Amino acid sequence: MTGPIRVVVVDDDPLVRGMLTLMLDGADGITVVGEAADGGQALTAVERHAPDVVLMDIRMPNVSGITATERLRRRPRPPEIIVLTTFDTDEHVVRALWAGASGFLLKDTPPEQISQAVRNVAAGAPILSPSVTRRLMQQVASGGESYEQALARLAPLTARERDVVLAIAQGRSNAEIAADLLMSVTTVKAHVSHILTKLDLTNRTQIALLAHDARLV
Repeated sequence: MTGPIRVVVVDDDPLVRGMLTLMLDGADGITVVGEAADGGQALTAVERHAPDVVLMDIRMPNVSGITATERLRRRPRPPEIIVLTTFDTDEHVVRALWAGASGFLLKDTPPEQISQAVRNVAAGAPILSPSVTRRLMQQVASGGESYEQALARLAPLTARERDVVLAIAQGRSNAEIAADLLMSVTTVKAHVSHILTKLDLTNRTQIALLAHDARLV
């Protein structure tokens, strides 16, 4: 990516929105190009500013973050989306990830970690921190597919593609997968692209969720 990472911040709390904007605008290689107070405004802001990444609150009036995420992912060139949540009280995180979000952040995440998360998703790496992923995956059974359905969806994959799916579910980057499976990063990217097409998914996070549904990890 050339130039700074362009970000739109979406939150119905003006204080939270302002703090995120101030923090991200001061981070190296990141610029906030727009703000929005709900999902409807987010759609307009993305259309106007063409950001690389959207920080999306889930619980908002009018149009929710989940609905906005679903609509944005249907765009020809959608931005990467990180959902913001309190997690302990929000039961919609899994739905947001299945809607196409690239990951999630707790609202009390330290500023430097939020900045790094933006850089990660802009580079194509989902945000599934190990400390929170275990808790998130406990909810997948009620928010995702059944074990049998997940296995059936994975059936068309080749053995090598299943290896890549397992590695993605374990939170490994393309470089780590390439090293583990003795292939080039370009080949890993090709496998990921084929997997997304075969499974009719939009990003790596959804691959990881499906793998957990199928009890591969």
